[in-house]
Amino acid sequence: MRNYEKYRPGYFPAPVKTEELSWYKKDHIEKAPTWCSVDLRDGNQALIVPMTLEEKAEFFKYLVKIGFKEIEIGFPAASQTEFDFTRYLIDNDMIPDDVTIQVLTQSRSHIIEKTFEAVRGAKNVIVHLYNSTSFAQRQQVFRKDEEEIIKIATDGAELMLKYRDMYPETRFQFQYSPESFTGTEPEFARDICNAVIDVWQPTADNKVIINLPATVEMSLPHIFANQVEYMCNTLHNRENVIVSLHPHNDRGTGVADAELGLLAGAERIEGTLFGNGERTGNVDIITLAINMFTHGVDPKLDFSNIKEAVEIYERVTGMSVGPRQPYAGKLVFAAFSGSHQDAISKGMKWKEETGDKYWTCPYLPLDPHDVGRAYEGDIIRINSQSGKGGVAYILEHNYGYVIPKAMMSELGYFITGISDNDHAELQPENIFEAFKKEYINRFTPIDVSDVRFDHLSTTKLEEEDGVSVKMKAVINGEAFELEADGNGRLDAVSNALRKTRYNFEYDFITYSEHAVSKESNSKAAAYVCIADKTGRQYWGVGTHADIIIASVNALVTALNRMNEHLHFVK
Repeated sequence: MRNYEKYRPGYFPAPVKTEELSWYKKDHIEKAPTWCSVDLRDGNQALIVPMTLEEKAEFFKYLVKIGFKEIEIGFPAASQTEFDFTRYLIDNDMIPDDVTIQVLTQSRSHIIEKTFEAVRGAKNVIVHLYNSTSFAQRQQVFRKDEEEIIKIATDGAELMLKYRDMYPETRFQFQYSPESFTGTEPEFARDICNAVIDVWQPTADNKVIINLPATVEMSLPHIFANQVEYMCNTLHNRENVIVSLHPHNDRGTGVADAELGLLAGAERIEGTLFGNGERTGNVDIITLAINMFTHGVDPKLDFSNIKEAVEIYERVTGMSVGPRQPYAGKLVFAAFSGSHQDAISKGMKWKEETGDKYWTCPYLPLDPHDVGRAYEGDIIRINSQSGKGGVAYILEHNYGYVIPKAMMSELGYFITGISDNDHAELQPENIFEAFKKEYINRFTPIDVSDVRFDHLSTTKLEEEDGVSVKMKAVINGEAFELEADGNGRLDAVSNALRKTRYNFEYDFITYSEHAVSKESNSKAAAYVCIADKTGRQYWGVGTHADIIIASVNALVTALNRMNEHLHFVK
């Protein structure tokens, strides 16, 4: 990496002076920009295998469905395929009246002519004119001076006026891009754009779009924002000009360029779904739009079913959406860390308890439901790094078991130990099966059945009422019929078991119960914790339609788990 010395530090050409700039004083974007999808042109030309006509048509329909009102459909003069697709949409009346198609053309006479021919009969069309303006392109590619480059742009702009008049049935809007804007001196970018504006003479009813492409990212995002605000402040006829941005992602800061550019005065964004495009791609409109959504701004695009967006995009482009892709990746809402899981679980519970209108859940900047993602399986994911809160969350939200707080730690270590041993993530069904096998309704070698309780009354006010039990027990294959009293149901069962020849020595630590679901016919779950004479604790979970039987099942399960350790039943 010693070749760093051949690169210029900072920004080239010289940056804009910042004395009169104000974008950095703003702390949020107030409204959504006008969105223009360039998936079918910029995105398509970057694919290893470009989309077929049928695939482009399907993608176009999807872009319309989610709310795009401006869609760049291609470069119709570049190939017969591009020309045919443009005609396909128009001839089959596939373009809604409120959607404007956009077509790209170089500033060359025969290409402009072919472009207008391609859009004949369309209702609303943006014709997008461009030529490259950067210092490097002027010097190395075109070998022309500034005046010659400006003439290329204005010649094309004048020719577009001629062809516009030849197709009066179409409402045309014109757009100009100084390609490689980021590598163009700010003063020259201003001059060439103003020269084109002066040719087109925009009005309030027919505004001109000046599109500022970060064709190649060359600077820190704030420098790009400085350039954008400079242009916004110096363009002719500014009230009738729409400033648009087309950021690429060479430095990985395309989203930042777009957001800061909007703060700097831009009103329109060109980009693609998931950032597809040349090299590192265009700016990702999904990320931009949902970023705004999470700041309380209506993005005017519908990504409430993000899985559908992923499915269609991957199928028609052959590209893949990475698991960490913002908002859409399979893992972006997943929490494996125990501390993260615990905070998310508590945050969800707090939201449910308080009904707070704002979303503030720790570690989740977006409610997954808002993009069609589920809590179950998308948020809390269990592996060897997970914690007690995550395991408890899975069991409660997937299966209805509200794990007592005192039990969570033991259960968490038990489940993550399985993941650690298997070197694998555990799915919710794996977690429940392991929980069920270890903790729920274990009736070997101790089992209790035919349990009948009677209430004992006393006239002595200082004494508590008691319970008597008659029950059957099978211990290690040996049958018993037992009776005993106690100060409660489980105490009575314990006293009855102690009348056998087995050494039942333990203390009750805690007991809790709940319905497994909110339905009236749901089964109940009971949780019992006992401790042996050394203080070691053993949990058992019992389930049954009758909560009384569920509590007995929980005690029996705890005893059977204790027996595994102490072997008092041999």
